[in-house]
Amino acid sequence: MDNLRNDGAKDLSILRGEEISHSKSLLVVLICWLAIFAEGYDVGVLGAILPALSTDSVWHLSPLQLGAMGSYTVLGMLVGGIVVGTLSDLHGRKPMFLGCLLLFAICTAITAWSPTPVWFGVSRFAAGLGLGGIIPLAAALTIEYSPAAKKNVNYGIMYSGYSLGLFAAAIVGRWLLPDYGWRPVVLIGAVPVLFVPLMAWLLPESLDFLVSRGRSEAARRLAARLDVAVPARTVSSDVHIGWRAVLGEIFSPRNAFATACFWIALFMGLLLVYGLAQWLPQIMRKSGYDLGDSLLFLAVFSFTSAIGGIVLGRWADRFGVRLTVTLSFLLGAVGIALLAFKGSIWLNYAVVAVAGFGTVSASLILTGYLASYLQPFVRAAGTGWALSFSRIGALCGPLMGGYIASLNVDPKWNFYVFAMVAAIAALATALIPSRR
Repeated sequence: MDNLRNDGAKDLSILRGEEISHSKSLLVVLICWLAIFAEGYDVGVLGAILPALSTDSVWHLSPLQLGAMGSYTVLGMLVGGIVVGTLSDLHGRKPMFLGCLLLFAICTAITAWSPTPVWFGVSRFAAGLGLGGIIPLAAALTIEYSPAAKKNVNYGIMYSGYSLGLFAAAIVGRWLLPDYGWRPVVLIGAVPVLFVPLMAWLLPESLDFLVSRGRSEAARRLAARLDVAVPARTVSSDVHIGWRAVLGEIFSPRNAFATACFWIALFMGLLLVYGLAQWLPQIMRKSGYDLGDSLLFLAVFSFTSAIGGIVLGRWADRFGVRLTVTLSFLLGAVGIALLAFKGSIWLNYAVVAVAGFGTVSASLILTGYLASYLQPFVRAAGTGWALSFSRIGALCGPLMGGYIASLNVDPKWNFYVFAMVAAIAALATALIPSRR
């Protein structure tokens, strides 16, 4: 147990000689929060509109086709995470971050207009390319611009945007869906495009990136503006930081087992997040609840996971990330399993809250741990590759829910399967070795 808590290691915030102030780091956290909020809304909107899509008299979608609807975006995120994460470590994190957010917002507007399922799928895939790039970049920037003592809690605050985006999608869906249909609910997800100019003005480029690319003068100017010391270069100046060096660090023998543990845990974590976010309202409807109550289950699930991200971030800073995330996944497994036993609606709300706290929150904090675990010069790329692999889990989540729905078995089997997934995530997290 003590070994699980041995997560401390030096980061660039210490190597700089003085840490960036918490108020300045919160500016970066806020910008990244807005982008991650957009991603959370996008994931939640599929769950919110799924009951309407399932009864659409024009498209006539089967349960497996409904499951595939949530997979188009995930496929795009899988590609986007690898490509954008790697390119950002080679060409800059700020321009890639802004470009990805712009692409996502435009494609979300096209999704709301889609006249056919094919248009819907293509636009969702293109939006996923942007979303897949945003996540590793937000993770890398938040970790880099956070004081060492606030690293996990800052990350929890930043990634609470994801859960609050899920929550907003459920509330907007409950508000607009009965009277206006699913298209306005989707269109609201394009609002982040309005914030891109402001983000371009306020968001700093990564100091680690500037130093690693030998752009010393630009690094000095930015460091002076932020009132911090220029970070030390973490790789030799004669090392060319190309894609081979990036992949060589991620998959080196000393990192191979840790990489496998992170990837398995994140795979299972995102399977839970995307599977439950898309199918929870539909599962609860099949369990006998009306549309409004079913969407409120998703809202409770999302809201408590937002709180959980901040709370777990504080606990992770105090007790260690691995211990905190491992126990959180186990708690989530218990909460999901208990959903199989139908009780009063208020008891089920409480159990859903435990499930959201223990699964979504754990996945978010684990992503931040990965970003801080990696060497700075591969931070965005390494996070991008891990998240892209975990997108296969995110892809499997909606499809698995659709497959179980197509079997016409008791809805409780969804919860048993998802509980087993959470337990596997807990085991993989516990096995992550301590950083040297």
